Amino acid sequence: MPLPPARPGAVRLPSLTGLRFIAALLVFAFHTTWQTRYVEGEVGDPLADAFANAGFYGVSFFFVLSGFVLTWSARTDDTAPGIWRRRLAKIYPNHLVTFVLAGAVMLIAADPFTTKGTLANLFLVQAWFPDLTVPNTMNAVSWSLSVELFFYLSFPLLWRGLARVPVHRLCPLAAALAVFTVVAPLVGQYAITGTPLPFIDDGTLSFEQIWFVYFFPPVRALEFVLGMVAARLVMEGAWPRMGLLPAGLLAVAGYAVNSTVPYLLGIAGTAAIWLTPLVAAAAVADRDGMRSPFRGRVLVRLGELSFAFYMLHGLVVGYGHRWLVAGKELPTPAGLALLLAALLVSLALAHLLFRWVETPFVRRFGSPRPVPLPPVTTAAPVPALEAKE
Repeated sequence: MPLPPARPGAVRLPSLTGLRFIAALLVFAFHTTWQTRYVEGEVGDPLADAFANAGFYGVSFFFVLSGFVLTWSARTDDTAPGIWRRRLAKIYPNHLVTFVLAGAVMLIAADPFTTKGTLANLFLVQAWFPDLTVPNTMNAVSWSLSVELFFYLSFPLLWRGLARVPVHRLCPLAAALAVFTVVAPLVGQYAITGTPLPFIDDGTLSFEQIWFVYFFPPVRALEFVLGMVAARLVMEGAWPRMGLLPAGLLAVAGYAVNSTVPYLLGIAGTAAIWLTPLVAAAAVADRDGMRSPFRGRVLVRLGELSFAFYMLHGLVVGYGHRWLVAGKELPTPAGLALLLAALLVSLALAHLLFRWVETPFVRRFGSPRPVPLPPVTTAAPVPALEAKE
């Protein structure tokens, strides 16, 4: 069944592509300075403090961006199977390659496999398991693809519902979604129980509480739908006026806030409150031809590599730290050099993955299928036809 009528987002949004790399770099910074520390001591401690919330912030950006971009690019002649085919062509080949790569590295490192975790990861359902041993199995970062897959499957239904919302009710809907991103961690804190994990925060939180707030796809869908609503507001010309500079400052201030609030609030979708205006402002800047620092050629190119970079960097960072850093008292310059090397290796591998896997599959399966033309039954001149995108 085709999607409901909408104003197609014909304008390209390179600023959002550039911002994607910045979000991926935040996740990388989190993994190299806080989760696995490449630098210790007087330099490492401030870095760890500065980027302790960066991974959560970057992931939230991706979830908001997904809702925004899918809505922006929705076409009136599209169908649910067409959307699902294109999104799977985008994410699954990269996932499968990094899944196999993770398995190979785990064999070399003699890491254990579990049947449930491995199968859940392969089929991208790992985020649905409130089990400490499942969501971060194999290539750990792929848990977010499990959430994204739920978004993609839900999008046609969500879009039909959103298309029925009058324009004047979109801002109240966005406000309600923002409130629910705050309510969700409060539900996790006070309505969900479980065995406390001593190595998380102050040792009072259970994995079930963290899973509900951070991994559970329906809860994370609040950010996705907020991105959808923001896209519709921009497309309808109803987005409140906010330039890129104020939106950027709001995102930075929001990061500072999320770094100081209680743990569940900090890792939850509350980041979307601060990041959605930046996504919308960047789209408006591109649509209206205004200046944008995120539209530079190098940054946009890195943004194109960002998905492949995201999928690969966890393996490079994690095993690089285990084999080259852990248990060694490295001087600060050596730690910084290895951190830079991890970044460059991740980018180099991302380039290969993007060129030889992601791009060919997107070209082959990710383009809209042409609509068959009606047969010509008369000898009358046939008017020229414009190619459909």
